[in-house]
Amino acid sequence: MSTTKKTNIILFSGDYDKAMAAYIIANGAAAYDHEVTIFHTFWGLNALRKDEQVEVQKGFLEKMFGKMMPRGADKMGLSNMNMAGMGPKMIKKVMKKHNATSLPALIEMAQMQEINLVACQMTMDLLGFQKAELLDDITYAGVAAYLADAEDGNVNLFI
Repeated sequence: MSTTKKTNIILFSGDYDKAMAAYIIANGAAAYDHEVTIFHTFWGLNALRKDEQVEVQKGFLEKMFGKMMPRGADKMGLSNMNMAGMGPKMIKKVMKKHNATSLPALIEMAQMQEINLVACQMTMDLLGFQKAELLDDITYAGVAAYLADAEDGNVNLFI
């Protein structure tokens, strides 16, 4: 029997604050020697989008999805008190004042700690995302891969 603890997180939400919670938990678990996987699906994929626009061939609907969704973790809105985009600006100002780590920095930290960042291939197909539009050094998999990880998980979260 393996003594390695495993933490698996499904990041379904595209909200800045919920993604921050997922990455704070993931980085904390990795610091406690857990093997950690974050499975990004649906709106959670926005946390893995590159900030800059990447030229790729897409159909009309895929282009529209790409334009409607935030490009990169720092552009995600809040789950509450978004206030037409003012909420994220205010929370980031408060975070800076209190030296809290930003979501993009938490994602970088996760990569440095070798947390397995997984993009759901089915969701990518549905929303028209291509690998070139997402961060480097991430994994692409489906629900079967998530279930295999979750089956052995000590901690399984849905955010």
